[in-house]
Formats: sequence, structure tokens, C-alpha cells
Amino acid sequence: MNLVIDIGNTRTKFSVFNHGEVLITVPVEEFLPEHIEVLKDEHPSLDKVILSSVKEYSPQLKKALQNNFKTFIELDYETPIPLENKYISKKTLGKDRIAAAVGAYDLYPGTNILIIDAGTAITYDMVNDKSQYLGGNISPGITMRFKALHQFTGKLPLVEQKQYSKLYGITTEEAILAGVQNGVSYEVDKTIENFKEFYSNLKVIITGGDAEFFDKKLKNSFFVHFNLVALGLNRILEHNGEN
Repeated sequence: MNLVIDIGNTRTKFSVFNHGEVLITVPVEEFLPEHIEVLKDEHPSLDKVILSSVKEYSPQLKKALQNNFKTFIELDYETPIPLENKYISKKTLGKDRIAAAVGAYDLYPGTNILIIDAGTAITYDMVNDKSQYLGGNISPGITMRFKALHQFTGKLPLVEQKQYSKLYGITTEEAILAGVQNGVSYEVDKTIENFKEFYSNLKVIITGGDAEFFDKKLKNSFFVHFNLVALGLNRILEHNGEN
């Protein structure tokens, strides 16, 4: 059994996998060494772990993971993955981006796939049917756009995301809602259309905390998969066991 730990910019999640199937996924404020003992008690055959972190974490946690698992992988740009990575600056490629790409290709092998991760930032990543990760785009996320309008102007209020379907607003708050939320929907739709011009039979997968926002807002069809990063991390862990 495998443990997958994903420490992101705004949240941390851990998942337990058994033969490629996710058993549990749990969000926590911080993954602590104490969690390991509980997980080991509940899942005695848990013996492999992969950790992906976009920020610093405690040396105590790393030591605990090394001491309690037969296999410990800390994902970095040198970790072997089951895709050919064509990205030039591999060292700066987000770990969540490459993990999501691996997860998507594990779901749809031999397929052209656009992966959209709607979180703190919105990332667009392309994997082709030759199992090559080609690269992608990075854009501000929804919450980041609201904060930017507030922080970089003198009088615009800080508005939070909420349901709003009108074409334009008749108050400043509504105008911000329409501008940000309609704008991000237009961006995502147009990006999908552009990729479809270059890649035939393109599958589109949306993941991340804001994935549900796009339900019924896009003209283009897509699949939603909330555990895509965890699935990819588990596949990378298994891939390294095969080598």
C-alpha cells in the first residue's frame, strides 16, 4: 500500500492507495509525524510513500517518513516519471503540474490531453499521445484576480467568489464579479479551443479547488477529476518501484 502526501500552496492532502485505487483522501492543516503512527495502525501494509511539496517542511517529518517506510521518494525534477519531459526548465516546473500530467495520462494513455488545474493559479498543461509532456501556461487563479483588483487599486473592494451569471454588473461589486468570473471562463474556453486547433481528439481534464466553478460555464466539454495530482504521484511512486 502507498501513502501520497501533497503539500500545496494553500492546503495539504494525503491519500492512501491500494493497487492503484484510492482508499482515502484527507485534507489537513499540516501533515505531522504523528499522522504516520495512526495511518500505520489503520493500514499495517503501508510501506511506500511519496511526498510532493511546493514549500519548505519540517526536517522531523522527512526523518519520520524515511524511518517508517521501506520506500520514500521526495519528488523533484530528477525523479524518474513515466512520461518524456520536454520542458526546458525542469527544475522550475511545478511538482503539482507534472504529477497532474502523469495522472491524466495514466487515465487516458495514448491520448492528447489538456490538463487544467484551477487553484491558486490556473495552469494549462499538455501531454500528447506519444506520452510526452510538452509544457503549458500559467495564469492567475480566481481568488488571486479578486485580490489583485483590491490590492493594486485605490478604491475597489475585495470581493469573494460567488454565484453570478449576468453578463455585466450594475454595482461595483457586481462589475468585479462579472469581470473576474466571466473573464476567467472566457479565458479557459478560448484556451481549450486554441489547443483543439493543434491537437486532434483532445481530452480536457479540469482539477483543483475551483474545478466545480466551471460546471455549465464552458462551451467546450471536459472531465473533472479532483484527485488527479494524487493519482499521478501514486503512479510516479509505482514507476520508481518498477525501475
